[in-house]
Amino acid sequence: MKNETFEEKLEHSNALLEKLMNPEMTLEASVKIYEEGLTTIKEAQILIEEAKTKISVIDQANQNVSE
Repeated sequence: MKNETFEEKLEHSNALLEKLMNPEMTLEASVKIYEEGLTTIKEAQILIEEAKTKISVIDQANQNVSE
């Protein structure tokens, strides 16, 4: 799962949420799924931050070219 795209991580998080909504889910299984979901969301947030950094670098490079 480490090499998933942002969109794949989002889909995975949604699938985990669906599992958590199952009333027959045991507490132990729910905690595992919750933990996996938090990890997946954290990885997605890292991808967003990396994208923001790339955009900032591109913007700065374009500003330097314009000057």
